[in-house]
Amino acid sequence: MATLGRGAPLPGRGALVEDPQSQEMVKMSRDLIEKILQAIPDTHTSCIHSQALQLNSTENAKLAMIAKTIGMPSAPVLKAVSESYTLETCLKHMSEGLQLHRALLSSVTPRLENKDKVISLQADIRDLVIQVNKLLKKVQAEAVVQPSPTPVALSLPGDYEIQVAAHLTLVQLQAFGQDVVRCLRSLDQSNEEETES
Repeated sequence: MATLGRGAPLPGRGALVEDPQSQEMVKMSRDLIEKILQAIPDTHTSCIHSQALQLNSTENAKLAMIAKTIGMPSAPVLKAVSESYTLETCLKHMSEGLQLHRALLSSVTPRLENKDKVISLQADIRDLVIQVNKLLKKVQAEAVVQPSPTPVALSLPGDYEIQVAAHLTLVQLQAFGQDVVRCLRSLDQSNEEETES
């Protein structure tokens, strides 16, 4: 017979998790990241016209050299909150990664034929960044001004590079978004209550 065990509370997580207002922000953030993840396939289809560039393809790893050539930065790594990876660090990396993807999309959007879904996706990312930054503000010991994202300068000489940049941004956003879901799930107390009942 299996039993449900509970480890020690994670550092810095308690006050945020127990605060009802924070829980509402966590729920809103989870809803937004789910919306973003659901929008990625349609967004990809609307703006990527090359049959060679598929969203969930094993071939994506082969584009690493082109990514390096066009100057595509990697997203910050998100890990589970622990003694060595604080909630504040997790939320900072989440915010930085989301802002990076928004900046990447901003740099390719003007050169795409179909922009509507990309623009909508950028708006959802912006809304999620706002929620994550509100959560971050609650856990920071002192008020820290969040740096505004620096524009990303990609080297996009032709249509193929634009397509690859948009494709790789969406692929990377999808993977990063799944990590965001896992991190937010660990902060969502309503999830724990459902599990215990």
